[in-house]
Amino acid sequence: MKKVLVTGGTVFVSRYIAEYCITKGYDVYVLNRNSREQSKGVKLIQADRFNIGERLRGHSFDFVIDTAYSAEGINCLLDALGHYGTYIFISSSAVYPEYAVQPFKEDLTTAANKYWGKYGTDKIEAEKALLSRDPSAYILRPPYLYGPMNNVYREAFVFDCALNGRSFYLPKDGGMKLQFFHVQDLCRFIDVLLLKKPQQHIFNVGNLEAVSVRRWVEMCYAAVGKEAEIVNVYDDIDQRKYFSFYDYEYYLDVSKQHELMPGEKDLVEGLKEAFAWYQGNSDQVNKKPFFEFIDRTL
Repeated sequence: MKKVLVTGGTVFVSRYIAEYCITKGYDVYVLNRNSREQSKGVKLIQADRFNIGERLRGHSFDFVIDTAYSAEGINCLLDALGHYGTYIFISSSAVYPEYAVQPFKEDLTTAANKYWGKYGTDKIEAEKALLSRDPSAYILRPPYLYGPMNNVYREAFVFDCALNGRSFYLPKDGGMKLQFFHVQDLCRFIDVLLLKKPQQHIFNVGNLEAVSVRRWVEMCYAAVGKEAEIVNVYDDIDQRKYFSFYDYEYYLDVSKQHELMPGEKDLVEGLKEAFAWYQGNSDQVNKKPFFEFIDRTL
């Protein structure tokens, strides 16, 4: 039985990964402060990652899956770890500067992105810290992740609009395209890395095709069983006050991922899965006051 350490393990990506690893029959340990409910079947190592102490001593892991947000977080974990096999770091596409030529490729020089700010630069420093200490580690850079357990108010916001019979206020003509990746496909690609151990160690991951935000909204409504009534907003208003995404269109080159793992979850089916989860877990999503702004301003 393979032994895996997942940092976090209580919210969205890390929680989904931990539960996915349980289904694979792995011996799954999670490292967190025990401030949230733990997934069934995991073994808790209770600690703050910035003050782990000796809690990992005596453990040996076949692989580690980490979602750290800073170089300090990486270094604290590496300092505390004993023996481990493969280290996989979930980074972000926010490491690419918005002004670079698209689609962004893995060999593009990382730099600050004006939309993502400190989140992106901290991920850059985390990547550097990891590779300086473990050049054999794998780094994954996803676009917008979605699916069951998503606590970010993205597809859930559209679901709420559909459930409440509301029109959807869409920036401009809705032509801006976004790239998504289902969290299960992220887990499937981790399986591929562990099995094939490719020579390349940094991968963009995501769906092959981007989708317009208008089409995405329509698919979210369809997942609820409703038809979207769109209201286009052409006023010079910060769209983040009433919409889930920045006014920023970007596209990753994910050809290397798809060479290793052909196929991806259909976005329509993935959104249906996300809605099925949301119906029983709406309290787990960090909601924003979009409705209040829309009703007051638009």
